[in-house]
Amino acid sequence: MRNYARFQDKIEVSRTILVIKDLTYLVGNSFKASMKNDMFDFNVLKFFDINTRTGKVLRPLLVRWEFPSPGWVKINTDGAARGYPGLAACGSIFRGSMGEFIEAFSAFLDVHIVFVAEFYGVIYVLEEAQKFGLTNV
Repeated sequence: MRNYARFQDKIEVSRTILVIKDLTYLVGNSFKASMKNDMFDFNVLKFFDINTRTGKVLRPLLVRWEFPSPGWVKINTDGAARGYPGLAACGSIFRGSMGEFIEAFSAFLDVHIVFVAEFYGVIYVLEEAQKFGLTNV
């Protein structure tokens, strides 16, 4: 299509789009991979008429937060990175044995992988606990 446009001074946009769609259809339907279960993937695959094969649906798992034992402080911490590596951050929340809020923080960590963000989260938690004199965590 590029050569046709270059040497004959004609651009057939509709034909170019049709050729791209046809080739994408042929290649896309020759694979047995499954898509992520999100609407963006679904819409792109439908645009190119590629057969959709959804990914494995995981069974939901009930997760709940429980109060710490009397005299103890529960700390929930998390780290995240947007990309691999990417902009990263971590944060934590401290709660007492009645669920009362004690302390919370978040920190920007620059560019890291998620494992490093999680690791920094734990380090910062220990430093904050020490700063507030919390020993039963």
